[in-house]
Parts: sequence; structure tokens; C-alpha cells
Amino acid sequence: MAKTATMQAVEIKEPGGPDVLRLAERPVPQPGHGQVLIRAAYAGVNRPDALQRAGAYDPPPGASDLPGLEASGTIAAVGPGVSDWSEGDAVCALLPGGGYAEYVVTPAAHCLPVPAGMGLKQAACLPETFFTVWTNVFMRGGLMAGERFLVHGGSSGIGTTAIQLAKVFGARVFATAGSAEKCAACLDLGAERAINYRDEDFVAELRAEGGANLILDMVGGPYIPRNLKALADDGRLVQIAFLSGPKAEVNFAQVMVRRLTITGSTLRPQSDLAKARIAEGLREHVWPHLESGRVAPVMDSEFPLDQAAAAHARMESSAHIGKIVLKVG
Repeated sequence: MAKTATMQAVEIKEPGGPDVLRLAERPVPQPGHGQVLIRAAYAGVNRPDALQRAGAYDPPPGASDLPGLEASGTIAAVGPGVSDWSEGDAVCALLPGGGYAEYVVTPAAHCLPVPAGMGLKQAACLPETFFTVWTNVFMRGGLMAGERFLVHGGSSGIGTTAIQLAKVFGARVFATAGSAEKCAACLDLGAERAINYRDEDFVAELRAEGGANLILDMVGGPYIPRNLKALADDGRLVQIAFLSGPKAEVNFAQVMVRRLTITGSTLRPQSDLAKARIAEGLREHVWPHLESGRVAPVMDSEFPLDQAAAAHARMESSAHIGKIVLKVG
């Protein structure tokens, strides 16, 4: 159990830019039925945190108003009905919110063990991106060995995760990125082709290969019709974010004639049960690859908790390659 009644946390003073993030003192939350209290060591920084800070992504009902969707640390207390975890266990966890704090509560079923041989800093980078990639690329997108897979934003946290997982499960991997350095990072992770979107056309590149069987996109906007052109017949487009807007004009005749599938999801609003099922899939299919070292999170930078604003500025500059974390404990 937490040895203190209060904790340091980063709150959103008002909607706005990174400078609205402020260190504050909050009561330590208490775990309810089926929940655990985690003493956080590190918290991952993700795009949805910035959207929430800007006032564009409200927490779901009952979730903490504090930002932060993933953390690593040790179990400080377990709520009623929890038998899988004990005080002192090292975990990383998907959170409904509240990660930018010394203590956070989350459903026990959304925790995963820190992979053998991995530190808490790296483990904090796993939940948000690995839950997102597993559910969208494999569960929803159905990626199979031998298929051609294109991920946009290949040097992002999502991108670096998707490249590695698609490669380890036998797909041919293509990625887009915005600089020579970022393209090189994608190749190092296992992409067979990294396309600099500033001076190359990903549609032409993928069509020359026969088209993508699956595309994972977080750009949206003008990329949506281009993605459809880049797909092979019977190809699937999975949309997970809209950095360039959620609207586009699409000719649905080609969707019908070429039997294309357009789908997508967001993680945070899904039910606790749905997230628990994703966690089970990760533990069975992905955790062995993390423990063997065949797959590993790509780290960009670390900031102390009281410099969360600088961490957000770094993320929104898009200069980063891989994941940004806050050191909490």
C-alpha cells in the first residue's frame, strides 16, 4: 500500500500548448474491485496525451483527468478480487489515464509482466504502442506471413513497433518517414524499403511491388485516397489516427471493384474486457519475442516528471525516433 496519502502528478491546468502542464499534489488513488495500484517508475508519452492536453480528447467516464496512458513500476496494492498480482510485482500497464503521477490505478487484467531481462524504463514504452499495433495490425488487420505491409510514420513509437512485429511474424515491411535519418532507422528495424515521403511517392513504390496487402495509417486526410490506390486487390486499410484530418473524398467504386476493406479503431474507449483480451494475446504471442530480444522498444529520450512540457514539445516537434518517457519514481 502507498505509504503516503498524497503524490506528485502532472495536471492539465487548462487546454493549450505544452506549457499548460503543471506539477501538482494529488491524493493517491485507491484500487477498486479488480484493480491494482502501481507505484510508477516511468510513464510513456504518447500523441493522445497531447490531444487531451489541447482539449481535443476527453478522458472516458470514470477515468483520471491526469494525462498518461501507460506506465511501468511495481504493484503497491491490490483491490478486491485480484489474484494474478501481488504487492511488489514488476509490471507495465495500459492505463485509462493518470500515468503522469507517482501512483496510478488500472484494471489488473491490463497489466503485463516486465519482460525478462528488460528494465522498467524500456517496459514503460510497451503498453500503448504494443496494444495498438497488436489489435490493429494482427487482430483487426489480419496480417499474415508473406504479405506486403506498409506503415506510415515508421519512426514513431507506433511505427517502430509495427515494423518489428510485422517482420518477426514474417511479413514484407515497407515504411514511410520524413528524413534520411528516420528512413535509416526503419531499415535497421527490419523494413525492406523506407520511403521518404518528402521526395518519393509511396503509392508508386507500393504499386511497383504489387500493392500493399495491409496499410496502417495515422495520417489520414489526403493520405486516405492515396492509401486506397496503394493497396493491392483485396487489401485492407486500418486507420488509427488523423494527424492530417479525418475527412477525405473517396471513390467507393474502387473499393467495390477491388474488394478493399477500410477499418480502424481507437484503443482508449474500448471496454475493459476488450483490452484484457488484447493483453492476453500480447502475453502469448509477443512477450516471448521481447524476452528473446528479437523485438525491443526504440527509445528516443527521457525527461523528469516536472519537465513533462518539454517532453510534449519534443513529441510535437516530430524530431523524435521511437518513444519518449517521463521518469516518475
